[in-house]
Amino acid sequence: MIQEDSASSRSLSKAELQAILTIICMISLGVGFFGSLFDLITEDTERILYIIAYLSGGYAGVVQSIKVLAKFRFNVDVLMILAAVGAAIIDNWLEGAILLFLFSLSNTLQDYAMGRSRRAIRSLMKLRPDEALVRLPDGREEYQPVEDLSLGDLIVVKPGERIPIDGVVQSGKSSVNQATITGESVPVIKEKGHDVFAATMNENGVLNIEVTSLEEDTTLAQIIRMVEQAQNKKAETQQFLDSFESKYAIGVILFTIALVLVPYLIFNHPFDPVFYRAMTVLVVASPCALIISTPASILSAIANAARNGILFKGGTYLEQAASISMFAFDKTGTLTSGKSAVTDIISLANHNGRGALDEDEVLSMAASAEEHSEHHLAAAVVAAAHQKGLSFAKAENVQAEIGKGVTAKVGEDLIRVGNNKLFNGMLNHLDDKTRERIERLQAEGKTVIYLELNGKLSGVLAMADQIRDNAPAALNELRTIGIKKFVMLTGDNEGVARTVANTLKIDQYYAGLLPEQKVDIIRELAQNESVAMVGDGVNDAPALASSHLGIAMGAVGTDVALETADVALMADDLTKLPYIINLAKRARKVVWQNIIFSLSVIGVLVLSVFLFQLPLPLGVIGHEGSTLLVVLNGLRLLRTPN
Repeated sequence: MIQEDSASSRSLSKAELQAILTIICMISLGVGFFGSLFDLITEDTERILYIIAYLSGGYAGVVQSIKVLAKFRFNVDVLMILAAVGAAIIDNWLEGAILLFLFSLSNTLQDYAMGRSRRAIRSLMKLRPDEALVRLPDGREEYQPVEDLSLGDLIVVKPGERIPIDGVVQSGKSSVNQATITGESVPVIKEKGHDVFAATMNENGVLNIEVTSLEEDTTLAQIIRMVEQAQNKKAETQQFLDSFESKYAIGVILFTIALVLVPYLIFNHPFDPVFYRAMTVLVVASPCALIISTPASILSAIANAARNGILFKGGTYLEQAASISMFAFDKTGTLTSGKSAVTDIISLANHNGRGALDEDEVLSMAASAEEHSEHHLAAAVVAAAHQKGLSFAKAENVQAEIGKGVTAKVGEDLIRVGNNKLFNGMLNHLDDKTRERIERLQAEGKTVIYLELNGKLSGVLAMADQIRDNAPAALNELRTIGIKKFVMLTGDNEGVARTVANTLKIDQYYAGLLPEQKVDIIRELAQNESVAMVGDGVNDAPALASSHLGIAMGAVGTDVALETADVALMADDLTKLPYIINLAKRARKVVWQNIIFSLSVIGVLVLSVFLFQLPLPLGVIGHEGSTLLVVLNGLRLLRTPN
């Protein structure tokens, strides 16, 4: 980050120099003009003041012209300098100075305006505190600079303070507002074992956090680096305009030369008016507004997305998002939470020695046996019991059988919980009605486990990976904004895939897939449609890379997810998908508004030179004014629509 800050300082100094030179140009131009107008200065003094205006106003343009001419190329700066020199040749120093002042002023304002999109994301860095309260080994606490923190340090973050570094909570509990990183509007509860991120706000509790990343490796630092890299990866439209600029500039120069030579040499027109008109054409035909039209919009949209927890890897992916017509989703961890939850509980009446258990008793006894198991299904059972506020007894003599289940002693009762492998055919004695219910649950793709109490089957619990709460709304909104088709790819079985697909109204699904099979399907789909693939950015990396637009879910703190996808969603929030498409379409609309406007202004100004003998100063005003307008129009994309 030290290197980045230094680079920022150098950029700021360059911008300040440009602004100072513009002011010098304005003062010398103004003194020269008004001094001459009121006979306050001599003609030689006037000429000296205009030369100062030339030198200060043309400095940046000359520097850029030398750079591009050294590569045997031409650009807008070359055209402006040639026009100013031409004005001096025919002794129109005033108009040449006006041209350079307005050109310099335009560049200064452009630098400021374009810098807004970069500052919009770099301003996140200011949200991170410069110091952290460190708890020393002897128990004392002292503030230390964030850059001096080491891995393993223990820091204390009080209510109302921003978290200064990435880490994991060692003790304490609080709600943390992570909007600066993930774009989530609702604070998230953080307690022991949970990851926290620099620049997020601790709202209402004291957190003791172990440092897990150095300052330059925090998620915030990665976001800033990625956005800055994305701003350097140009959109295809911008790449075309950049390559077009040199060819166009050569064409303008050749046309200008023809405008001088043909009337002067062939038709014997006076040199000065012919040359003056040619210089005016040279100015108004310059494609400043056209060249700046795309980056002004793309950079603003990328910064907007980053502030909302969406990272684009480059402008080309923003353009690609605007043309997406189909979404392909991984199931587990994308459309679903990736965590099993209890969905059904069946009490097996008359199958135990003390009467039928109710559903809460089945769940409570299962949770007692499973409490200390590390299996994800056991965690789902215990979580369901906690959610219902059920109390359950402490289990003893717990024995786990891998791939089958657990056996435990709870008070005087012997409890076994597991799948059908644990019960060695005892399930064949279930009545037909119960068996039908279980088969129906399995057909829905749910995992079924059984509870045995004192040697008698007493209950059945069904579990399934849960569809994300925001998935239906997100897919409906995508349909509303024009997405034609949805496809789901999963390694899960047919029953699970069918249930999720039917619930979410997925058009087509593929089950039982290996990673390489997902790639084959994406490639096939991409032959006919523009496909966006949404996955977790790790297991789905090949499929993400094979789609037109790869989108990684839940990338916060995950280096692999940040690297594999074209777009990274920092949070597990499917509602960001419609935002991506809408933002991309807005950006495309603004880009084309700017391109059409820029070309129209060039056409009108060029025609005005020939039809109305447009003066050079008015041509300069029209030219530079159109440039600023397209920049300001692009900056509208920094705003998040309501």
